[in-house]
Amino acid sequence: MNKVIKYVFIDIVRNRIVLAYTILLSIISFSVFSLEDTSAKGLLSLLNLILFIVPLVSIIFSTIYIYNSSEFIELLVSQPLMRKNIWLSLFSGLSISLTLAFLIGAGVPIMIYQPNATGCIMVVMGCLLSLIFVAIAMMSAVSTRDKAKGIGAAIFLWLYFAVIFDGLVLFLLFQFEDYPLEKPMMVISALNPIDLSRIIVLLRLDVSALMGYTGAVFKGFFGTQSGFVVSLLVLILWVAAPLAWSVYKFDKKDL
Repeated sequence: MNKVIKYVFIDIVRNRIVLAYTILLSIISFSVFSLEDTSAKGLLSLLNLILFIVPLVSIIFSTIYIYNSSEFIELLVSQPLMRKNIWLSLFSGLSISLTLAFLIGAGVPIMIYQPNATGCIMVVMGCLLSLIFVAIAMMSAVSTRDKAKGIGAAIFLWLYFAVIFDGLVLFLLFQFEDYPLEKPMMVISALNPIDLSRIIVLLRLDVSALMGYTGAVFKGFFGTQSGFVVSLLVLILWVAAPLAWSVYKFDKKDL
């Protein structure tokens, strides 16, 4: 299992797309912090870019990598190895390499300009989003043999979490504006890892006052230590659930 993880990791680290991804994150991060008046404003501007770029690159690159490695996967399956271990090794290799790319590209600039708890939380959120969308990508890839359908499903899932979900939430808020939806919104936000990560970082930046009563309700829960722990557990569940489903599907799949 360790040999497979090492092989996948080295193979991905050498990939030009991952190198370009790391350099792009680094350029964007240093540029944003240099252009803003304060590091807090730079962190807020960088947050929106990270929430857009990291999930997109993680899910598309991972999906394409799984499909392009189909012959390698078939070779591993023919060996006396458990399918579960093979799939988890692929996940580990992808996760470690993409998380390392994020840490070098965005984590280092964040810790240089914002070396505090808020900066650390933002780095943690970026790493968790990398893991989450790698898991979602593997779930998408194992669900269909057709490469075009798999990549299309991965792009749609990213589009749903990044754009469509917020549109649906706004539609619900307008439709039920006469009802108190602040507390249900805390549950709804847990259904989208991108939104949940955004809320956690925004509350640390003390901009919840701009969100009105809803922000006060969010801060009353997510701003507490127990609320933060629950949020992390929900994000970890977002990693575990798609990964567990993909492992189950791969174990039953006829290659």
